[in-house]
Amino acid sequence: MKAEARSRSKVDPARLAALEVLKAVRVDDAYTNLVLPSVLRQHGLTGRDAAFVTELVSGTIRRRGTYDAILAACIDRPLGKVEAKVLDALRLGTHQLLSMRVPAHAAISTTVDLVRAKVSSGAGGFANAVLRKVTAHDIDAWIARVAPDPATAPGRYGAIAYSHPAWIVDELQAAVGADELFALLAADNEPPRVTLVARPGRATREELPGEPTPYSPYGVTLTGGDPGEVPAVAEGRAGVQDEGSQLVAVALAAAPVDGPDGDWLDLCAGPGGKAALLAALAAERGAGLVAAERQEHRARLVQRALAGSPGVRGVVASDGTAPPFAPGGFDRVLVDAPCTGLGALRRRPEARWRRRADDLLALVLLQRRLVSAALDLTRPGGVVLYATCSPVLSETQGVVSSVLSTRADVRLEDATGLLPGVPDCAGPVPGTIQLWPHRHGTDAMFLALLRRTA
Repeated sequence: MKAEARSRSKVDPARLAALEVLKAVRVDDAYTNLVLPSVLRQHGLTGRDAAFVTELVSGTIRRRGTYDAILAACIDRPLGKVEAKVLDALRLGTHQLLSMRVPAHAAISTTVDLVRAKVSSGAGGFANAVLRKVTAHDIDAWIARVAPDPATAPGRYGAIAYSHPAWIVDELQAAVGADELFALLAADNEPPRVTLVARPGRATREELPGEPTPYSPYGVTLTGGDPGEVPAVAEGRAGVQDEGSQLVAVALAAAPVDGPDGDWLDLCAGPGGKAALLAALAAERGAGLVAAERQEHRARLVQRALAGSPGVRGVVASDGTAPPFAPGGFDRVLVDAPCTGLGALRRRPEARWRRRADDLLALVLLQRRLVSAALDLTRPGGVVLYATCSPVLSETQGVVSSVLSTRADVRLEDATGLLPGVPDCAGPVPGTIQLWPHRHGTDAMFLALLRRTA
């Protein structure tokens, strides 16, 4: 047997699957949670092996900033000069060595086999030498060596110690404050537990396995198992949804409106989780929900999520900034606007490496246009809930302030009473709500309630 074939035969299938996912994320801009199941199926990995690959991939992507700083200290050339496949494998090996219960000899030997099989024998020797240097310290000792003093340079320290791009650290510090910054960054690195939602009138929380969520009356947190095997989820009567997203729907449904209350709209409905809960809540009152989504493939996801719900009046593929609806035709409108997604870094580990500070301006301008369009669609006395999965001040405080300053027919309502059981959730504008991973165990959802006036 040739050396190359022998090398391929020694490769551990789980590590090979992890490397393939990293490549798909890097080359194809794939999302980990979407590409991982297909790769696991291709390699026939289930049970403990599948869980190992999931942790290996997600943990490596989350902690990439930390691991790159450590690898830079172990390599005598810039990381940009290291072949991409080799660097991916080194990151996987470093995660096993520093953050998983994998014996050092196993982490090194399997990584070296992987590099030899996918690149070359010489690259395998290089990986072996680098990873042996990594074993010189544990992760805390490495951070102390490669990160600056947190007291004098908290932003740079946070970027390395908690593996966030520096500009994101700066934005999060401005939003949460210096005292809570590191707690927030640490929460972003904790894998989120799977949360289910029972859609009222179609399922009850009691029939779902897991622990009741502390704030949403419809949620449970799974302690294990595949959510797709829960009968209510398989039948579409329940779904997987973060508690923060559930609370967005709860808040909009709880807001008082002046006059009739029969026509609800989700203006940016994809992929459909909030719309499904809103439709169920609307149906309980004899109201109906229209869901709009600009991208056709996401509109199809919304249709799938809403299938079987009695509160649905239609799903429309349309641009939320120029919607095909009559002005003043709705009583309640949700604007869950496209955003940086920096409030959901726990569940989207690759997002922190894809977003750029330059993305902010275009997103903020879009958010303003969407809120303004939603207000035009809302009758006087009705309400618009602006929600975004980001705590970045330009996307929260900035958008709300801009809308209030440019429209005389809008009033900001106090939304805090809509979620009375949620503590310590005051937003950056009085009356708004800001949820946090480190305080509430949810994504960092922002909520602002706007009332259309005459």
